[in-house]
Amino acid sequence: MWSGRFREPLDTEFEQWQRSIVFDWRLLPQEVAASKAHASALYAAGIITESERAELRAGLDAIASEHSSDAGKAAVRDHATAEDIHHFVELSLVERVGSLGLKLHTGRSRNEQIATDLRLYVREQIQLTIASLAAWASALVELAKQSGDAVMPSYTHLQRAEPVLIAHWLLAYAEMLLRDVSRLHDCAARLNYCPLGSGPIAGATLALDRTIAARELGFTAPTANSMDATSDRDFVLEFLTALTFVGLHASRFAEEITLFATAEFGFVLLPEAFSTGSSAMPQKKNPDLTELLRAKVGRIHGAAEAVTLQIKGLPLAYNKDLQETQEQAFAVEFVPQMLSLVARFTAALKFNQDAMRTAAQNGYLNAMAAATYLVYKGVPFRIAHEKIGNTVRYALEKGVELNALSLAELKEFGEEFEADFFPAVDLNATLDCHDVIGGTARERVREALHATESRIAALTHPQEAVHAGA
Repeated sequence: MWSGRFREPLDTEFEQWQRSIVFDWRLLPQEVAASKAHASALYAAGIITESERAELRAGLDAIASEHSSDAGKAAVRDHATAEDIHHFVELSLVERVGSLGLKLHTGRSRNEQIATDLRLYVREQIQLTIASLAAWASALVELAKQSGDAVMPSYTHLQRAEPVLIAHWLLAYAEMLLRDVSRLHDCAARLNYCPLGSGPIAGATLALDRTIAARELGFTAPTANSMDATSDRDFVLEFLTALTFVGLHASRFAEEITLFATAEFGFVLLPEAFSTGSSAMPQKKNPDLTELLRAKVGRIHGAAEAVTLQIKGLPLAYNKDLQETQEQAFAVEFVPQMLSLVARFTAALKFNQDAMRTAAQNGYLNAMAAATYLVYKGVPFRIAHEKIGNTVRYALEKGVELNALSLAELKEFGEEFEADFFPAVDLNATLDCHDVIGGTARERVREALHATESRIAALTHPQEAVHAGA
């Protein structure tokens, strides 16, 4: 491809070391698509004839078809001559259509080819990830619907705080996933500009209509600056950063499930299809899936950090350093499968609702509802907080819950207490006093379930931006 300038052959070990075909073989479908689009631009510019364009496109389709199987992909990866996926396609095309295949590189550079191929690849991965996120979010919503009005304790500082609906807790994770989708949509919109026609740095030397290739490949428009187009890898970093959030949210879910499945909590029954045992302890059922989920975020974040360091301080325009960013993008191909697994795991989860309800009714989790009761009696909140705090301390010493105190005992802490205090702090009232948008009141959670279902359904239409929390 470039040996005319050189008198000496490459060092054999260096030649092997600098080849990218060992990993960029994944880009064969994208390279074929981009090459077909470039052929259309060459035809429009009068560089090739209609019959030549048809022959080139047919040859490119044959290459894609021949190497679509696992064996075909291995043949690409292990090719003895090709330096990269662009070289492989060119060599394969010449084998099929002869010297006509050499015309295809007219008016383009590998710098713009890899920039285009990688954008197409990341765009496809984004759509796969969004579909997997939608499936997991749907599983969370379905599990929330199944849980009905079942309750659990919520936690701050890993200490019991207030009762919430199990559905409310599950929907919190659905919100995280919808934010992830929103970030991925934003990334897809920013990357969706076509570098073809940028040349190696200064733009194509032929009068190519760049909108032809951009339109054929589904891009919004051609890129605006050739130097930026060939050296930009922001979209790779943005994609990996968005996936880091996905990993973080999966890890948070995994951590809570792992905790709730312990005998100390006893809230969750781990599905056996996603658990393993111990080779030594016959009684064990280990949460391997959730433990692996916690670990995977390290790989994702590591890829994002690597790209950050790879592009830091690079001068314009293309530098060989950018070759390394491809491997980081490929390193997270496991994410859609990971999300598919956690979606099926979620669908198989079973809750020990009795244990969760008991936990939600013990430990003075209705104390804030009790303070709210006093507020409605005209007591300033700070004073109500103190009165209930003193009441809780008394109940602790007596070893009973607030509901078990007599009205006479309650009046020792405030004349505002009346018989209507007891229904105001029972479990349902404690839930329903949070009657605000986003609260755990039963009717509010039912509304949230319907709304979340609608937002997930909209994910099949990427043009409808999904903004969590809107």
